[in-house]
Amino acid sequence: MDPGTHFVFGTHDDHGFVAAFTSSLPAHLATWFLTREQFEPVPGKPGLFRLTEPERDGPRRTRQAVHDLRRHGYTVYADHALDPAASASPPRPARSDGLTERRSRLAQAAAGRSLQRSPAPTTAPPAARPVPPKPTYAPTAHLTASTPGRSR
Repeated sequence: MDPGTHFVFGTHDDHGFVAAFTSSLPAHLATWFLTREQFEPVPGKPGLFRLTEPERDGPRRTRQAVHDLRRHGYTVYADHALDPAASASPPRPARSDGLTERRSRLAQAAAGRSLQRSPAPTTAPPAARPVPPKPTYAPTAHLTASTPGRSR
């Protein structure tokens, strides 16, 4: 193992998926990161953490923790089966939750013509009142000031 390693991930017969941190990282910081990645301290084993609910997709969650810590810039050693760089998880069965069909319908609607921006209908406009002709004379209006003072 490289002397600059920060975290180590593996499997344990009694505790399932486990993680530990090395002395190159402060304990409070390592504990903070591991608890955020859904690992909990193992009672009676200082520095050892186990994955909470390992039966709930434990290998994938452990690989995700390794990936996240590496993305944050930490050096992580993981068993071959838990290393996302060395092993790929089997493809998960596609669940039909309707999202694919909805996206397909949205794509088809976006590709079609919008009724809101369609050209005006070719039917005749409804009968309207005729506009009166303009007067040939200029109307006069006599305005008187109602109150003395400043004008506007």
